[in-house]
Amino acid sequence: MRYRTVGIFLLVALALASLMTPLAVEAQQASKVRRIGLLTPGAPPPSGASSPFEQALRELGWVEGQNLAIEPRYAAGRLDQLPDLAAELVRLPVELIVVVSFPAALAAKHATTTIPIVIARGGDPVGTKLVASLARPGGNITGVSIPENELAGKRLQLLTEAVPGVSRVAVMWNTVDLAMSLRFRATQDAAHALGLKLQPLGVQAPRDFNTAFVAMSRERPDALFVVSDVLTTLNQPHVVAFAAQSRLPAMYEFRSDVAAGGLLSYGPSVAEMSQRAATLVDKILKGAKPADLPVEQPMHFELVLNLKTAQALGIMFPPMLLIQAHEVIR
Repeated sequence: MRYRTVGIFLLVALALASLMTPLAVEAQQASKVRRIGLLTPGAPPPSGASSPFEQALRELGWVEGQNLAIEPRYAAGRLDQLPDLAAELVRLPVELIVVVSFPAALAAKHATTTIPIVIARGGDPVGTKLVASLARPGGNITGVSIPENELAGKRLQLLTEAVPGVSRVAVMWNTVDLAMSLRFRATQDAAHALGLKLQPLGVQAPRDFNTAFVAMSRERPDALFVVSDVLTTLNQPHVVAFAAQSRLPAMYEFRSDVAAGGLLSYGPSVAEMSQRAATLVDKILKGAKPADLPVEQPMHFELVLNLKTAQALGIMFPPMLLIQAHEVIR
């Protein structure tokens, strides 16, 4: 009888242990600080500022300083620094690398084939051969893709609606970035379909902007379209100032350019892209593999108009355009 009682106690103890082990593992994982890398060609944000991506992670329960450590690496416009920065993150090591831009994604891809990579923003990953397909990315890379072909046509169409009579559009883009060159080609195709002529203005370094300004002053396009990347963003004040001085209507891709004085922008919601990228990070930290996570695309796009800039240029936005606008800056 005594042996039988001991046997029952052992069975109960083993059963309880089997139930408690997963709970203990889960508690241990919850308390563990996960280290991820952030690789971007841009400059560090203002001290204390929280990015939309970090806010999105916080909403998913990942709080820096509690269960998350973010190792940021900023190239500050020096694309040649990205490979070294990517290698530095791999050596730390980090569990995952979030990349912003195609050059950052390419640097991370060359640095590791095992650490998961999430593209937060980087153009067309299929066209740039970062992934095999959107549905089945394969390898260690997934992320968020922007449907550039559709957006190129919509942006030019909105520009012609905002500025009737536009027939020649100058396009400024960074020729060093393959993703931006693909975006320019999509813009070329869209312009051909709309019967517009383009004035190509490729830039590779800050000194090239003055050359582009001289070319526009000489040839006098009807409008300007700026393809957003780290180079054009870092030189945004000069572009906006030139457009204002030359009374040149300018279309941009994101709200920040319009808030700085641009005429209008049309592009994906930065908040939504951040949320989608953060969701992918969350899934990978919980055990998912990048190869099994389809590359996502934003569903919401924002039209932003600057009424003050329009008035300075003598432009009156059509009522239908104002109705479509997500935001009108006054």
